[in-house]
Amino acid sequence: MTSLLLIVVGLAAGLGGGYVFRTKMMSSKNSELLERSEKVLKDAENKANSMILDAKQQAIKMQEDLQAEERQKRAELQKSEERLLKKESDLEDKIESLEKKRDDLDNKITEANELKSKAKEALDKQSEELERIAALSKEEAKEQLFKKIEEMYQEELVDHIKAIKKKAEAEADEKSKMILAQAMQKYAAETSAENTATMVKLPSDDMKGRIIGREGRNISTFEQITGVDVIVDDTPGVVIISGFDLLRRYIAKVSLERLLTDGRIHPARIEEVVLKVKDEVSELIKELGERAAYETGVVGLPPELVKLLGRLKFRTTRGQNVLKHSMEVAYLAEALAVELGADVSACKKAALLHDIGKAVDHEISGHHAQIGSDICRKFGLPEKICNIIGAHHGNPEPESLEAIVVQVANEIAANRTGVGKDNLESFIKRMDDMENIAKGFDGVTKAYALNTGQSVRVLVNPDNIDDLGAVKMAHDIAKKIENDMGHTGEVKVDVIRETRVEEIAE
Repeated sequence: MTSLLLIVVGLAAGLGGGYVFRTKMMSSKNSELLERSEKVLKDAENKANSMILDAKQQAIKMQEDLQAEERQKRAELQKSEERLLKKESDLEDKIESLEKKRDDLDNKITEANELKSKAKEALDKQSEELERIAALSKEEAKEQLFKKIEEMYQEELVDHIKAIKKKAEAEADEKSKMILAQAMQKYAAETSAENTATMVKLPSDDMKGRIIGREGRNISTFEQITGVDVIVDDTPGVVIISGFDLLRRYIAKVSLERLLTDGRIHPARIEEVVLKVKDEVSELIKELGERAAYETGVVGLPPELVKLLGRLKFRTTRGQNVLKHSMEVAYLAEALAVELGADVSACKKAALLHDIGKAVDHEISGHHAQIGSDICRKFGLPEKICNIIGAHHGNPEPESLEAIVVQVANEIAANRTGVGKDNLESFIKRMDDMENIAKGFDGVTKAYALNTGQSVRVLVNPDNIDDLGAVKMAHDIAKKIENDMGHTGEVKVDVIRETRVEEIAE
């Protein structure tokens, strides 16, 4: 009974304790849930407030951006309006300035015309007074008057002369063609072309355009430097180098072949190649002289004479190469001297050198026989050799058997079949005379006779000759050729005045 009671009491106590614990647990959970709910609610409220605040800030920022953009557009519009107003104002100022300048220009033109008229009147009075005071002749007064007019109206005179020349050339086109045709017939064009032209083969016809160059600069530079004419026509695969001087033609031929092989064709390269070829030709001339002396058995010649002998390779007489002719005369003179018992060594040496004067007769006046005799005497050759050379044309008369041998050998070689082409020798002499006439004028640096004597190209120093001086020089050279040579055909004189400026970049 007691134990049962204890059990009941224990159960009651356990039930009571469990109830109390459960009640407390439930109360604690409810409190925790309430706190959590309040916290969630509070967080949601804070988040809502933050979103509202962000939305307000974005709205304010968008409003500020719109206002700033509006202010910027208003400012740009205002600036554009100001620029337009400024341009309009500047345009009005420019129009006003142009109108003022036009009025000033009209006034200056009027003043210039008045001054020109007054100057003309003063010049006329001055001329009259000059004649009266100085007692000058009409021609002297005219000369002084022309000088003053040239000084005052130099540019106008040049332009006027060019206009007159252009008009005359246009009106005389048909007449020029007739004169050219007559000149070609008169100067035996077939013989001239055969002996004064060289053909250069091209790798392809496309090279013709490169030879000519842009606006003809390449071919013009080449012709000026070499003193020849380059003919580029429809003949396939070749160009023709024309000129009466064999040395110039040879230099031009070798230079053009070098340029074609190299492929670089422009004015600077052309000058470089031509200068290099000229140096090489100088060595070639020396070798040619040495070879001629060796083959003919002539020894002991001074080096200067050997070089002159080599130059004969590029001279012709009666259609024959002068060096080849001299060697033939040496062989003939040797054979004759052996048969006649003359001095073989003297005959060979004099015969080989008998035309040495022709190497420089286009530079020194006088007969080539006398020139050659003086040259050999200058270089210390025996007087007997000098006398034989000077007498090989009979003036002076031969004074020794050796002189007669050389004279006869020269006649045999010169009159063999196929050599008698005196027209070529006279043609070359005429070309030399034309060049020498042009070179005789002050300021001329180079002169070339071209187109079988139908034109003369003259290069002048631009520091000494102005435009008007070039026009006058062309006229004076043409007149001198006409008067001194009695030339009945047309000869065109081209005076070239060119200024070059060079600088080196380091």
